[in-house]
Amino acid sequence: MYPSNKITNLLNIEKPIIQAGMVWVSGGKLAAAASNCGCLGIVGAGSMKPELLDQHLKKAKQLSKKPNAIGVNIPLLYKHVEEQIEVSLRNGIRTFFTSAGSAKKYTPYLKEKGATVIHVCSSPLLAKKCEDAGVDAIVAEGFEAGGHNGRDEITTMCLIPEVIDTVRIPVIAAGGIGDARTMMAAFSLGADAVQMGTRFLMTKESSAHQKYKDLLINVQATDTLLTMKDVVAVRLYKNKFFQEIVELEKSCATKEKIAAHLGRGRAKAGMLDGDLENGELELGQIASLLKDIPTCQDMINQLEKDFKGIRLLFATK
Repeated sequence: MYPSNKITNLLNIEKPIIQAGMVWVSGGKLAAAASNCGCLGIVGAGSMKPELLDQHLKKAKQLSKKPNAIGVNIPLLYKHVEEQIEVSLRNGIRTFFTSAGSAKKYTPYLKEKGATVIHVCSSPLLAKKCEDAGVDAIVAEGFEAGGHNGRDEITTMCLIPEVIDTVRIPVIAAGGIGDARTMMAAFSLGADAVQMGTRFLMTKESSAHQKYKDLLINVQATDTLLTMKDVVAVRLYKNKFFQEIVELEKSCATKEKIAAHLGRGRAKAGMLDGDLENGELELGQIASLLKDIPTCQDMINQLEKDFKGIRLLFATK
């Protein structure tokens, strides 16, 4: 059904669809559910200490009918990176998505261990550096995406073909992809697969608090914004905490003052614990198109049904 099989062959999965590794949202339950649908399920290690990551990887493996279709996303900006890598390897994980740092640092070591390494980048220049570092594939993520993001604000529509023209390795499109139309657009731009974050966040199996999921049903197109560029660029839902950050930025507050206001545990408070006012709510622009909270299986079934319909429509014109 799909136009490319480079990623399915590389990762030994049925569908060229990757469930993004998100902080406080993509635990073992979601990763297992995604893998059971034929996608690659990813445990997001960014919010986990090594002990908790170990628990979630074991849970994912136990719940999945396809344990080899479980990977891990490890942002390289946190202090437990090396321990997280070792925990993942001990649990038999051989698919690593790395982000928020240089691909050169850990790719050689992971390749020595027989792992497949895919790095997330936000510009053609960074994509080329990742290829030169020896990664197996790239996630090219447009700035429509939620969570940590590139400061260059290159949209997915422009980014994907530019990256494809720059590198020879497979390219996974991310940012603003959450239904059959956007998935078809990504393939039409030349992507070998798609990665979806917000769409998987809005499923029954994600770890996001129910109050947060319910809030997202009524999100409008203008309800998110890329902010905190001087500290760590992140796309957020416009709640009370977001407005406080905006006021600090307007007053020309220092990076240190903004970072102090961000503090620790904001993302956990918002996305996992359901504090919709004071928590940090990371969210992609695609949320305004998503109006339900299905199971992963129901979501993938509908996605594929709609995708086949679009292909048939084009075939008859």
